[in-house]
Amino acid sequence: MDELIKALEAKGVLASAALCRAFAKVDRAHFVPPSVFPLAYHDTALPIGWGQTISQPYTVAFMLELLAPQAGDHILDVGSGSGWQTAMLAEMVGRRGKVYAIELVRNLFEFGKKNIEQYPQLFQRVRFYCQNAETGLPQVAEAIAGFDAIIAAARVAEVPQAWRAQLKIGGRLVYPKANAIYREIKREQGWEVTKYPGFVFVPFKSSAKAHTT
Repeated sequence: MDELIKALEAKGVLASAALCRAFAKVDRAHFVPPSVFPLAYHDTALPIGWGQTISQPYTVAFMLELLAPQAGDHILDVGSGSGWQTAMLAEMVGRRGKVYAIELVRNLFEFGKKNIEQYPQLFQRVRFYCQNAETGLPQVAEAIAGFDAIIAAARVAEVPQAWRAQLKIGGRLVYPKANAIYREIKREQGWEVTKYPGFVFVPFKSSAKAHTT
């Protein structure tokens, strides 16, 4: 993992100390199936089953730098998959923060949850939801007066309006669309949007019954 971290730092995508600590603490090898374990520290996306992948480390680092998680944040993690990014978010938000992880595919939901259980302290900072993410988590958003940040791991055709509505003023929304990553910051007067082209993602899926843990 040290070599991977050094390679990402050399590419300029591990700029913040908080993200460097998260990458060092949360071992990617704990979040991949045995079939691809030898490739866990390669800077490439890997298949994890059920038609899904664990994203390329460069891409994860790039998106998390844009999201800029802070201690105490409440973050909605859409498409939590293997749980690797979720666990790093849990590390970055600290004891006062919380990560709300949504995964649609039941088997992948269980896989990711089990992976994060290897980090008991981080596991306690995550709420898990196996459901459609299009509607976000309206009851949670209302209870916490809006999410500080929302991140999506899969490509969307259009950003669900529910995500925008559930983000607090000053909150950050990071998501893939077409072949680019977007960051939107919610302002009183509207949205501050920045586009970063040159990325490829699996498509966003919807439809499933809800299950929470």
